[in-house]
Amino acid sequence: MPGPCSYDRPRRIRRGAALTLFLAGVLATGTVTGTWSDAAEGAAGRTAPDRTSSGAHTRESALADRAAVERAASEAVEDGKSGAQAAAEVVSRSGDRWSAIYTPGEYEDFQEQLGGGYVGVGLWVRPAAGGRITVSRVQPGSPAARAGIALGDRLRAIDGHRTRGVPVTEVVARLRGAATDGSRGAAAAGSPVTLDLQRGDRRWSETLHRTRLRSRNVVVDRPSGAHGPTRVKIGAFTKGTGDEVRRAVRRASAHDGMLLDLRGNTGGLVTEAVATASAFLDGGLVATYDVRGSQRALYAQRGGNTHLPLVVLVDGGTMSAAELLAGALQDRGRAVLVGSPTFGKGAVQMPSELPDGSVAELTVGHYRTPSGRTVDDSGLTPDLAAGDGAEKRARTVLSGLGGGS
Repeated sequence: MPGPCSYDRPRRIRRGAALTLFLAGVLATGTVTGTWSDAAEGAAGRTAPDRTSSGAHTRESALADRAAVERAASEAVEDGKSGAQAAAEVVSRSGDRWSAIYTPGEYEDFQEQLGGGYVGVGLWVRPAAGGRITVSRVQPGSPAARAGIALGDRLRAIDGHRTRGVPVTEVVARLRGAATDGSRGAAAAGSPVTLDLQRGDRRWSETLHRTRLRSRNVVVDRPSGAHGPTRVKIGAFTKGTGDEVRRAVRRASAHDGMLLDLRGNTGGLVTEAVATASAFLDGGLVATYDVRGSQRALYAQRGGNTHLPLVVLVDGGTMSAAELLAGALQDRGRAVLVGSPTFGKGAVQMPSELPDGSVAELTVGHYRTPSGRTVDDSGLTPDLAAGDGAEKRARTVLSGLGGGS
């Protein structure tokens, strides 16, 4: 597959080398988009976020300049200052919503997260209107879940440190007990963290104890029993997601079909999104993307199951790599999309190492679906609009495709 599509540890990154294609909307407090987990956080009927209030970007004017970022970091290091902080200031001034700067410690943690294991409380967060930070997922069985924290709750402070206007990377660092300057990794399992939260008019505090968690980013079940369709819920595209989906496809009944649930999926590794597409396609185009004006393409591997009846569930929390997958299956006529319009995040980021070892993950372009559609701001429109009863509608559609009811 062409294009840089795999992560390496920061110490192996050569300065300026584009090592990965990553599509993600938020950072997780412990794993990549859940980095980012997989349960009721993507409930049917959830409406798309307000793209204006949440800081929607313009395609060209809001791209951070890589040369300016690297120059600022170099000058800061020469002056004995933080290269990461100087780079982050350039990114902030650019208005590029999706670019981010990681200290070496943060990026090292990020690599662990891509494997699905972490020490944390089981929360995923993302920026909202006015610089607020909100909960985008809660991992089932985690300290956060046991405390009753829910999707959409506002995270006001962590150990007394206010979160409003604070970069998501710093919020994540505090949740995990890591130093905000990246000099120290996550805190040990058992360490406490106090969260100030808000839900509507209710404000309260919770003291949680971090624990070692492993996210289940792919959940496979048959809620209607042995003679019903297979349901595959993907919370995020982390390492191994594509293989898990392939196994589920091999076990699925050709008569009963499959529901692929991407609701609340905020993104992840595009290699895994393409691998997932390959489970349902026999080769062919998945997406095109541009890197500083150079056009590139992503292709599915041959040999996927092209006959299994397939319906994809989407909502306003479906974004980034999840939109890439859903858009490919829709454009290729392989699946029917059911639900509500997706988020609309088609920016592509690639990382490079800065002089002080920190990592700049900067937006380099945007991707398009096989038919040439861009999802930025507008998102994907499902073939069948459905709110609270989306999954029931999806089952009806699936039965019409030859799948079970």
